Amino acid sequence: MAENAYVTALTLLARRELSEAQVRQRLSRRGFTPDEVDDAVTRLRQDGSLDDARVAAAIARSQLSLKKRGARRVRREIEAAGITSVLADRAVAEVYAEVDGEALLTAAIDRKLGTRRLEDDRDMARLYRYLVGQGFDADRAMAALRARRLKPVQSTR
Repeated sequence: MAENAYVTALTLLARRELSEAQVRQRLSRRGFTPDEVDDAVTRLRQDGSLDDARVAAAIARSQLSLKKRGARRVRREIEAAGITSVLADRAVAEVYAEVDGEALLTAAIDRKLGTRRLEDDRDMARLYRYLVGQGFDADRAMAALRARRLKPVQSTR
């Protein structure tokens, strides 16, 4: 039956990258015993099919390129996949090393606001909560919002 757990795990990994914790959880849910799960995970690690560092980097890259999230949120997403904080920190540092954080933050503000202005404190507070929730640094988010509030919005016409 351990072979069956291994094959099931390979099938899961063929669909998408999963962390060791995610594979363990999915195999357990499918009724495999802890020993079968351990054997399958050991074999997957040995043959290179299971690599938490690779999964952490993949999550960081996709969260940055597709969702345009800040580093803090990406780190939380990686840890939510059951990957250690050490690997999460390393993956985020590598992926965000060449990223202009200010440009990413400005793009997030522009996506939410478009060409409209920050109308009032409630609007600013709402956008601030959104930005912090997306993983941007709280102080930088507030500074960017204050600057945006003072700066006239340019029309795209």
